[in-house]
Amino acid sequence: MTNTTHFGYQTVPEEDKVHKVAEVFHSVAAKYDIMNDFMSAGLHRVWKAFTIAQAGVRPGFKVLDIAGGTGDLSKAFARQAGPTGEVWLTDINESMLRVGRDRLLNKGTPTPTLLCDAEKLPFPDNYFDRVSVAFGLRNMTHKDVALSEMRRVLKPGGKLLVLEFSKVWEPLKKPYDVYSFSVLPWLGKKIANDAESYRYLAESIRMHPDQETLKKMMEDAGLERVQYHNLTAGVAALHTGIKL
Repeated sequence: MTNTTHFGYQTVPEEDKVHKVAEVFHSVAAKYDIMNDFMSAGLHRVWKAFTIAQAGVRPGFKVLDIAGGTGDLSKAFARQAGPTGEVWLTDINESMLRVGRDRLLNKGTPTPTLLCDAEKLPFPDNYFDRVSVAFGLRNMTHKDVALSEMRRVLKPGGKLLVLEFSKVWEPLKKPYDVYSFSVLPWLGKKIANDAESYRYLAESIRMHPDQETLKKMMEDAGLERVQYHNLTAGVAALHTGIKL
């Protein structure tokens, strides 16, 4: 019997989800940052800055940026970790990774880049001081497996940071739905010539676990002191957890 999972509001065979998500990000990679600015009115930069501050990366740290895409977090982490540190930019999507790698090179911040699946991380146990994933967890088929892998590669005392869209404050739900399902695909069509990919992104946010559910999933994966910060009335949330 074939195992199924969600791709937005569709139910699809698990093996199909990876390919469908890949198609979305191959399609939007070139315009990804421009669309993020339009979609969030620039707020994604504020959310990422908050995440970077909460990470507290210091010189010499080893950092893994999962689903790092166009490299916003990796760029900041590489500056903070300095020449004695080690920052890996990884993504399962080659198109996104190429954009991120080129951006880092153009900024004079060359870091190792690797095409890899968060559910099967090719790194040893207890290796990284920090692991981050920004706006990538909701696209993963087995989130529990990915979270366990992230914990595995963390050193004892290391911190996981998960920045993701989340459940918005109830009074804002209706206008947020109108924006997500009407305005967002329209923007996708106008800017990236791709309404369908942005319709999927809106649906994938609704299918992602809410704040408390994700907190419990991180605890179930073996992380301790898990907490979250709601950002912009819960449009996004940053979850953090420690490996003890």
